[in-house]
Amino acid sequence: MFLVMGITGKVGGATAEHLLAHGKQVRALVRDRAKASSWANRGVELVDGDWNDPAAIERALKGVEGAFVMLPAVWAPSPDYREAKGVIANYVEALTKAAPPRVAALSSMGANRTSGLGMITALSLLEQGLRKLKSPIAFVRAGGFFENFLYGLQVAKGGTLPVYYNPTKRKSTMVATNDIGAEVATLLTGPAWSGQRVVELGSMVSADQVAEQLGEVLKLNVKAFAVPREGWAAAFEQFGIPKGRTGPAEEMFEAVNAGWMDLGAEGAEHVAGTTSARDVFAAAQRP
Repeated sequence: MFLVMGITGKVGGATAEHLLAHGKQVRALVRDRAKASSWANRGVELVDGDWNDPAAIERALKGVEGAFVMLPAVWAPSPDYREAKGVIANYVEALTKAAPPRVAALSSMGANRTSGLGMITALSLLEQGLRKLKSPIAFVRAGGFFENFLYGLQVAKGGTLPVYYNPTKRKSTMVATNDIGAEVATLLTGPAWSGQRVVELGSMVSADQVAEQLGEVLKLNVKAFAVPREGWAAAFEQFGIPKGRTGPAEEMFEAVNAGWMDLGAEGAEHVAGTTSARDVFAAAQRP
C-alpha cells in the first residue's frame, strides 16, 4: 500500500496512475470524497482529512510501504510562508510518528537555494523540514510543468504564445507531470535506499521550442512572446492572483530567467523527461 497526497491534482493523479499500473495498492488522503470518487471506483482507498491535520496524515500513513508528499500550490503566499510552514510541520509530525519505509517529496529546481526564489521558497522550506526525518527520503526537484502552458491552446490561436521566460530562446528545466508521476512511482517501488536523495527531473527546453510544438499541434505557426517585465503584475492578476500579492510569482520567474532553476546542483541525480510539450498539448486536445 502506498499513500499519495494530492491525488485529485495533476502530479498526485499521475503518481497514482503509475502506481496502479505497477499493480500496487494506493491510498489517498482527501477532503472531498465526491471529487475523488473516480479513484475510489478504481480501488483506491480513501482516507478523510487533509494536510492541515497531522492526525489524519498519520492515519493515512499507517502500514504503508511508501508515501508521496507534496505542498498545495499557493500563488499568493503570506510574506512569511506560514501556509507552507504549517503543512510542513504537520508532515514532520506525522512522518516522524509513522516512520514509513520510504518517502518521495515533490520539490523544485532551485530548492537547494534559500533566498530569491519567490514561490519556490515553500519547497526550499519543505526540503529543510523533511531532512530531519529518519525515513529514507527522495526530493524530486522537478522543472517547470509543461501543463502550465496549456493556456496556449486558446490564446495561441492568433500565432503568439505569451510567456515569462526571457529571452525565449534560453533553455531551462521543464517536465511533464506524467514523468513526475512515473519517477515517483519508480522511487517508491524500486530498490530501497538509505538516507536522502535528490533527483533533478526534466530536460532543458526553451519557450521557443514549446511554442513550436504547440504550433505543430494547432497546425499554426506559433511564436513565443516574452511579456515585458513591467507587465507581469497585471498579467498575474488576470490569472487570479490578488492585486499587490504577485511578488512571489514574479520573483520565481526572475529566478528562472537568472538560471537558478537549471540542472546540475551538487550531489543530485538526474532523470530526463520522456514526455514532450507536444505530447501534453496533443493529449489535452483529445476529447
